[in-house]
Amino acid sequence: KNTISGYAGILIGFVNLMVIQPFFLTKEELGLTRILYSFAFLIATLIPFGITNATIRFFPLFKNEKEKHHGYFGFMNIFPLIGFVMATLFVLLLKHFIMNQFRTQSPLFLDYFNYIFPLMFFCSFITVLSVYCNTNFKSTIPSFLNDVVVKLFTIVVVSLYFLKVVDRDGFILLYVSVYGIQLLVLLGYIFYFDKPGFKIDWAFLKEKKIASLIRYGLLLWFAGLSSIGLKYFDTIMIGKYMPLAFVGIYSIAAFIPTIIEAPANALERIGSAKIAFAWSNNDLSQIGEIYRKSSLYMFLVGALMFLNITVNIHTVLSFLPDGYQQGESVVMIISTGTLFNMATGLNVPILFNSHKYKAGAILLILLAVFILFLQMIFIPMFGLNGAAIATSLAAFLYNFFLFYLVYRYFKLQPFTRKNLQVFILTTSVFVGSLFLPHFDTKVLDLVFRTGIVSTVFLVAVYVFKIIPEFHMYLPWERKKQS
Repeated sequence: KNTISGYAGILIGFVNLMVIQPFFLTKEELGLTRILYSFAFLIATLIPFGITNATIRFFPLFKNEKEKHHGYFGFMNIFPLIGFVMATLFVLLLKHFIMNQFRTQSPLFLDYFNYIFPLMFFCSFITVLSVYCNTNFKSTIPSFLNDVVVKLFTIVVVSLYFLKVVDRDGFILLYVSVYGIQLLVLLGYIFYFDKPGFKIDWAFLKEKKIASLIRYGLLLWFAGLSSIGLKYFDTIMIGKYMPLAFVGIYSIAAFIPTIIEAPANALERIGSAKIAFAWSNNDLSQIGEIYRKSSLYMFLVGALMFLNITVNIHTVLSFLPDGYQQGESVVMIISTGTLFNMATGLNVPILFNSHKYKAGAILLILLAVFILFLQMIFIPMFGLNGAAIATSLAAFLYNFFLFYLVYRYFKLQPFTRKNLQVFILTTSVFVGSLFLPHFDTKVLDLVFRTGIVSTVFLVAVYVFKIIPEFHMYLPWERKKQS
């Protein structure tokens, strides 16, 4: 269900970012929406003080529907409330300094800077409440809201602005309000399925060593900022070093590789909670099985998406207005790093839900500093490609060291002979696709190249029985068995 929701969201997001926004908004206006969201979301990561990570790991100890989970819901929401007040004061103190960083290249951002405050409030609580749903194995509706509903509402808002129903000020107000609506619906859903209590059972919290929970959350608070920073630093830094129009171009290009990692996002929402429960029972065999299957399935689906993106990217970008074609190499660079992330499986929840989470947190913090340093060097030198290289290199290093740490501490690794088969198959199909002809008709070119690449890849997966457990879903295989 999460995968279906994720890909539906990507389809809608594709229409939104590839069809509607480039034609309905100027590059500067598109860049404005992205830098507002990236900046607010980056700060919103700090606001909950790590309670999201702590909830994933410790909620199994509190889960008791009859006792309303001992008031954990009320306890959890204390953190983003306090965090929002502190973050607001911090941003206000540094407001002039922050605005000066963007005054030369992105002056439009300064006109709407204050919208950051409600946006970071909405984003922080959406993140906390979504995690609460996930830990209760109710991830489908939050995913649907985030992946589908928000994007549909955004299309409506952009269309209203294009049709001059609202002016630019109204457009930005409505854009921010979409996330407020998401928060209210999410809150209503939680009270529908759970009816949580706000009265905190402090005695029970002390019994479960609340200090350990808070220490864990605070450490991963820094790590969480680093993790989100790896995704959003590039947008913010481009706005500092280059005109805001380039943020718009980069946002379109960086969106396309998200198609590759949609299965990872879907699987991690439910996989994190299952891994946390497995760690609470010290069930290494189940964790190892999840690790291996997630690596193979994510690599396989990600490879198919990677091939279709790389073989079609030139044609896809040719549909957009002039200027967006500058993002072609950005797509190729980020897609490579994204595929490597898929191939390494659910390494993040395995390490961060274990007793060795400190090593992962330190790794993330160091990596965030490193990528910020890389972007300060590469963006002035190589422009958009520099931001993409820094982001992709960070993805490679992060996943390599996560793989190393999980193997070192728990002797778990996700790769089998089948992973090697997927790698060889992907490489072979990619090399073969370089010899495919191009057609003058763009739609025909897309259909032809997608059809050839997908058919060859999927037939090879079937013939070599890379995932034989899925053969039972094929009609002719069921007929054989009967």
